[in-house]
Amino acid sequence: SEWLTWFERLSTFLMTKLGQNVIRIEHVGSTTIPGTDAKPIIDIDIVIRWLDFDRIKSNLEKIGYVHLGDLGITGREVFDLRDLELKRQLPNHHLYVCDQHSEELHRHIAFRDYLREHPAVANEYSNIKMHLVEMYSGNRERYIQGKDILVREILEKALQWVKDRTPSLP
Repeated sequence: SEWLTWFERLSTFLMTKLGQNVIRIEHVGSTTIPGTDAKPIIDIDIVIRWLDFDRIKSNLEKIGYVHLGDLGITGREVFDLRDLELKRQLPNHHLYVCDQHSEELHRHIAFRDYLREHPAVANEYSNIKMHLVEMYSGNRERYIQGKDILVREILEKALQWVKDRTPSLP
């Protein structure tokens, strides 16, 4: 898909700039779910060991990103691309840096994988999001509130689904 091509382009670019301190780069968010409507923005989690955060932050800043903090969500640090030339060259994206053991990273991956494995739920999610866009076209805050309720409901199921699939230790 076009989303996957965009993600691969971003991932390759970021890996060449950040290198060995990155464990992996995850494509998360609606653009990872086949058949769902999504804003044309790629959501990316750069997975690291937390002790490497300062080095990653410095390297991201060198290429034109600005660190915005966690914006109230513990476990992921937000970076915004401000370099206009680079912004024109790369696909539109949201960039998060997460520790490999972060609960927020775990939630992002559980949500993504659950929707990939449950197309009916993914379709319902997409339809409700489109309905919210129509209902609250001029009110972004109301749209986000409605979407957050839906995301929380799906995330609860997703986390239970992951837990049920994970073998427990004896």
